[in-house]
Amino acid sequence: MHNTPSYRVRKFVVKVLNGTSLGIVITLIPSALVSQLLLLFAGNPVAAKVAFMTTLIQSTLPLVAGFAVGQIFKLSSIDSGSIALAMFVSSAVVTQAKDGMVIAGTGVILNILLIAVIATALVKLTENIFGHLKMLLQPLVVLIVAGGIGLATLDPLRQVQVFIGTTIAYATEFTPIVLGAVLGGTFAFLIVSPLSSVGIAMAINLTGIGSGAANAGIVVASFTLAAMGAQVNPIGGTLAHFIGSPKIQMANMLTKPKLFIPTTIGAMMMGVVATLFNIKGTPASAGFGFSGLIGPLTAFNLSDKSVSAVFSVLITFIVLPIILAFFLKWLFMTRFKLIRPDDLKLTLQ
Repeated sequence: MHNTPSYRVRKFVVKVLNGTSLGIVITLIPSALVSQLLLLFAGNPVAAKVAFMTTLIQSTLPLVAGFAVGQIFKLSSIDSGSIALAMFVSSAVVTQAKDGMVIAGTGVILNILLIAVIATALVKLTENIFGHLKMLLQPLVVLIVAGGIGLATLDPLRQVQVFIGTTIAYATEFTPIVLGAVLGGTFAFLIVSPLSSVGIAMAINLTGIGSGAANAGIVVASFTLAAMGAQVNPIGGTLAHFIGSPKIQMANMLTKPKLFIPTTIGAMMMGVVATLFNIKGTPASAGFGFSGLIGPLTAFNLSDKSVSAVFSVLITFIVLPIILAFFLKWLFMTRFKLIRPDDLKLTLQ
């Protein structure tokens, strides 16, 4: 069974997913940890430098993910670097401008993931054929072939993300309760998928209670995944689910779809709660969830800042998500035994 072609392909894809997920977390967590804290030191030159560094490294996502994929496959530095280069040039992180090039954003993750698969497969096929010329030819061949394919697929996959965003935008026409449930569940799915939850929220201009519901859904999904995997993951990996991004579980989620059941149920419930509590957000804050405290702080800043508003934010973003996370863990792991701790084990190398 373990030697069948389908098993080898699945194992290969899972390793690529794990490496890409690790690259996402490595490059996004620093900013998530300090972004809101730095706002307290606006104008301070040291804070400005820290903000510059943590913002800039987000655009290195395809490079770091490429090296992470190479490390998981135990490839050489030349092979890993070749994968990283192909992923970088086809990620849309860099765009040409009249006077040079502009680096911004984290790129189109769907395309990054596709080229991670193609570039890694190409490296595995060619890692021994260049001999003493490997240092010269391997990076060039992988860059031109895999990177070229990536540039060709970039616009179509970007349009896929736009189409999905347009489809999700229809949810904003629902009644508030239904809107909260749909957006909560949808963004809980997006945050652990190859799609950008933040990018889609910005594309459809998701604001108000729709944004609040989306964030609430992401929060409970983050806590649920953290709770269910705490037994087999290190403390840092557990905290990374909600302090950083639950996208760290992307490989497990895509290869074990049953994991979407508890997160979707919890997210839809919290989306309704957020709507009832009139939790709001902005297009820029939707899609972050608990990460960097962006979701809860934005919700508080958009409220009347009364005691009841503080209570609503705490209930929506901390108290109920934690309670619901442990209830869902008990329900699906202890009561129904549908999910095992090893289903959420992270590959952190």
